[in-house]
Order: sequence, then structure tokens, then C-alpha cells
Amino acid sequence: MTTPTLIIGAGIAGLWTALKLAPQPVILVTGAPLGEGAATGWAQGGVAVSAGREDSAEAHTRDTIAAGAGLTRRDAAHALAAGIGAEIDALRGLGVPFETDAAGELAMGLEAAHSHPRIAHIKGDQAGALILETLIRAVRAAGHITIRENMWATALLPSADGGCAGVVARDAYGRRHELIAAQTVLATGGYGGLFADTTSPRGATGQAMAMAARLGAEIRNPEFVQFHPTAIRTGSDPLPLATEALRGDGAVLVDRDGHSITAGQDLAARDIVARAVHRALQSGRGAFLDARDAVGAHFPEAFPGVFAACMAAGIDPRTTPIPIAPAAHYTMGGIATDIEGRTTIDGLWAVGECACNGLHGANRLASNSLAEGLVFGHRAARALRSATRPRFAPLPASEPPVLPRIVLNGLRRAMSDLAGVIRSEAGLADLLSRIDRLTTRFGETNEILVARMVTEAALDRTESRGGHYREDYPQSRAQAIDTVCNPAHMERLVAAE
Repeated sequence: MTTPTLIIGAGIAGLWTALKLAPQPVILVTGAPLGEGAATGWAQGGVAVSAGREDSAEAHTRDTIAAGAGLTRRDAAHALAAGIGAEIDALRGLGVPFETDAAGELAMGLEAAHSHPRIAHIKGDQAGALILETLIRAVRAAGHITIRENMWATALLPSADGGCAGVVARDAYGRRHELIAAQTVLATGGYGGLFADTTSPRGATGQAMAMAARLGAEIRNPEFVQFHPTAIRTGSDPLPLATEALRGDGAVLVDRDGHSITAGQDLAARDIVARAVHRALQSGRGAFLDARDAVGAHFPEAFPGVFAACMAAGIDPRTTPIPIAPAAHYTMGGIATDIEGRTTIDGLWAVGECACNGLHGANRLASNSLAEGLVFGHRAARALRSATRPRFAPLPASEPPVLPRIVLNGLRRAMSDLAGVIRSEAGLADLLSRIDRLTTRFGETNEILVARMVTEAALDRTESRGGHYREDYPQSRAQAIDTVCNPAHMERLVAAE
């Protein structure tokens, strides 16, 4: 009998991996009902695919590598660019209603740092929500998948061979469960929720990264966090997002006097635009996304999600510029894997935002995130189908302490203030001292462990590159290097690219 594969997380990467493992049995564990708490459902931009006549997979690969600022691995970038077309075809076969032109071909939109229009949209800004809805229907109908909802993974189970034997999880009643598996896949998303100013779900605080690190897995490039330049300043937590597709359609970034805050480079790479927005806000000029001329009266049908978020905050984007701010949006660092999702721990795999396979490097290219979940979820499933490993009895595993919510909120504020869009040695050293004090008082919770890895890596990287910007080291070094760390040590390794 085939031993079930255990998948932790139910966003696009976890669901697609589960579906592509058919007919092998899967146990899918999610801390909420399917569809709740997954960042996938909030993704607005679309899926990057080189389907246009003037475009090519090689051009998409080049753009991905360029955005990654020297740390993107060519094999990962090429795998995504060459593989995403087939995954979109599979989604269309499941009924996902991608927008098409008069000839029935995918309609391509333009986003920042892409050399060609190559963003496949779904009902304007509804790509993530409608893909997630479709995948959930498919997973619920799949006979090979057993779904465990409202169950939170808290720790990985070690095995006698030095690998992973499954997870410790808690159910809605707080009862402890040990879920044993020969192969465990982590797909719980990133750690953007560890920042106060974020577009990520509040629960996205790096649980997978912390659990993997405690088991001894390598963590790669945790300092690289992408700050989206156009979160909507509503005061909510998390902040709603104004998709980059608005700028692709001609919306502009201005201060309160209507002057450009990017010198007209509104579709530059996200790190560049985020810093321009940050500086405009710090200077008191204000920062706004003006879509009145570009979208205007068409806003409700063209971008229904953004329109609803604005109207809920009392902003009519048809007649008023949208107040914006940079916010933690995507984490390029994570559990080190190859392009099939294998970690450095036998029996442990990672896919999606919690993994770092070298695709994004120092800065993710717009709309490569949904594509990543699809392409690398499928690749992991294919590798898992041929993976063989005995099912080991687990060794004892302890769960980390829990950080009180009010304390976590203070840590999140400190992360945004001191490890945000613009960083410095003084601010990062201050942040590390605060993390030390929290550790002394509350123990090393998962959130504290992730915050420590991010901060120590940011201190260690004495340069500016991609999403990591040090005002005291504004230049990039000649050699691009990865940071590879675990809780016990940190070392620099020369990047493969």
C-alpha cells in the first residue's frame, strides 16, 4: 500500500501539488477551512506567461533573472518560463475563466519590469480568488485527497535517520496529534505577516521556515522581503492592495500636488518604486496612485476588488487619487530547496512562498508568484511520485512556546519600522536587541526565530540588492552571494548563478 504524502498548507502551491499527485494518496492539512487565510485568494495581478506573439520563454527567463538582481538561478527561471503555459492550459481545462481576445487567445497585460505584455488576468483583479475557488472544488472532488481542516502544524517530527517523519499538529480543540509520513510537503506561505505594514494574511509569519529550521534545514536569503509600493493606506491590518496592473493600464504615482514621485518610472522594479513611495511619505509630500484618467468610470468592472476596497475605506478611485504606502507583500527567502522542492532534510519538501529555490533571487518579478505555485507544485508532485523512503517512527518533538498576540503586534511594528523598505545598521542592531529581550522573556517562539533570522541576515548583508536596501551601504557588491543560515549558524555561500 502506498503511504500518503502529507501536505501542510492549502494555497495554490499546496492544492496544485495535491492534485498533481493523483492517484497517490494525500493528506492535506490546513489551519482553517479551505479558502480562508490563503494569500492566493488575495493575488490580484494575474499569472505571468509568455504567450504573446512577440514574446518567448527565453525573454521571460531574462526578465526574471534581471529582476532578481544577481541571485536568481537560471534553471529555476527557465523552468517557470517554459512550464507555465501548460499549467494555465490545465487551469483552463478546470474552468478557470482567463481573459481572452477576439481570437480566443489569452489577453496579455503589462506589469513592472516585464519586457512584453505577458500577464494573464481573470476578471480584472480576481485571478487569485477565482483560481483558488476552482482548485478547492477540484480538491474536494478528488478521491485521493483526505482533507484535515482547522488543524495547525506546530512542529516537524524528527526521524531516526535524521530526516522528517511528519508533523505535530493541534486541532480546533487544542488536542495534539502526530501525523506520521514518509514524505512531508510544507506549503504554508511566507512571512510577510511578521510586518505591521503588510498585504499578507496576519497568520503568514513564517511557520514553515521556523519548523524547518528547528529540524536543521537550511534557510536561504531570509533578508529579502518584497515591499509592494501600492498598498492602500486604509489603516486596516492587513492593508488592501492596489494591483500593479493599474499602472500597467496607465495609472500614475504622484504626490499631493500631482507631481510624479518616480520621475515617470512608474513601472520600474518594485524595490525602486517602493523606495520612491517611502521617501515621498517620509518627506511629507504624500503618495497617491492616480487612476482617474487611466481607468476612471470603468473602475467597478475593470478592477472590482480594488474598487470595493477603496469604497469601503471611503475613497472613490474614479474621482480621487488612492492614498498608498509600501507594505511587505512577498518573501523571496525561505526554506532552501532544489527546483523539485527537495529541502536539505530527507523526507521534507517545500513549495510556494515558503520555499526558496532560487527563482526570485533578491526581488520577485511581478506575477511570477501564482506561476511559481503551479509550475513548482507540479514539479514537486512529479518528483514525489518516484520518491521512495521508509516510513520511520518519529522521535520525540517539542512544540515551541506561543507569543502573546499583543507582544507579536509590537514585534511586527518593530519589523516594519527597523527592517522595512530602508534599513540601517543602527536600526537593525536595535531590532536585534529587542528580539533578544523578547527571547529572554517569552522563549524562542516561531515568530521570534523568523524575526531573528531576517534581522541577522539583513545585518550580515552589508550591501543593497533587490528588496534589501541598506542606506548605510547603498551600493551592490560586485559578487552576488546567497545567505544560507539556520538557528545555530550563518554562513555566506557563492550563488549558483
